[in-house]
Amino acid sequence: MHLKSDDIVRLEIDFITGEVPPPFSHIFKLKLSFSKNFVNTQFNIQYTDRETLTPEEIVDEGFTMADDYSYKGEIPKLWEGIFKKFYSSSKWSNLKTLGEKGGIKLLAKDIHGKLIRDIPLNQEDWYFTCQDFIQAIYEVSKKEAPMQIRYLEIKKEQKTMVEIVYKFSVRKVLLNINGKQKEMAWERGRELASLIFIPDYDYGVAMEDEPVKNGRYLDCGDGIWHNFEKGIINLDPSFDAKKKIEHALSQLL
Repeated sequence: MHLKSDDIVRLEIDFITGEVPPPFSHIFKLKLSFSKNFVNTQFNIQYTDRETLTPEEIVDEGFTMADDYSYKGEIPKLWEGIFKKFYSSSKWSNLKTLGEKGGIKLLAKDIHGKLIRDIPLNQEDWYFTCQDFIQAIYEVSKKEAPMQIRYLEIKKEQKTMVEIVYKFSVRKVLLNINGKQKEMAWERGRELASLIFIPDYDYGVAMEDEPVKNGRYLDCGDGIWHNFEKGIINLDPSFDAKKKIEHALSQLL
């Protein structure tokens, strides 16, 4: 018997990567309290088993020597509803410990003091929701700026610039098309971001300066421009992520 989501006042989420090797292997813990007009949040992430690697090997994988992070503070209240709704719709394994593959386990406490510990069956959904919440933490704490993706289309010297800014803390996607601002539905914007991180990007042919020649270009958030014709590569032959990204971006214009 699980708790009624409306009665939950505290949620603790533990994650461990399991069999993933360093420098990627890590653990994180989220402690969320829902009794105020914000989500009282404690967060800690630690990267594990890095003593087996040299600093060069860690940096070569895109990490730093100081990736562990802790946060204690307030996140907008809208996240309370997201976690409670997610909890109420989840299916549960009734296992008490995680296996070698790792994953997420939860502890929930309700207004009556009742505690439930469990492991959700929809592990991937919980993981991605937690990742979005962690991104909200990084935003609120100013550890990272809001994620921004840019798309540039140049036809016969005519430029169309699309800037997409993701505000995870308030779950808003802001669009700027050649200076004209509008808002994009969060789920649609999130789906586009997920698509964009599926292909491989060839940094050997990427450009630091804004392109000027006819073509279509994508900046995934690091300020580097990738040409759709030769710099973006599908990893899975059965899934044309590049075409789906192009279609989704062209619909914004």
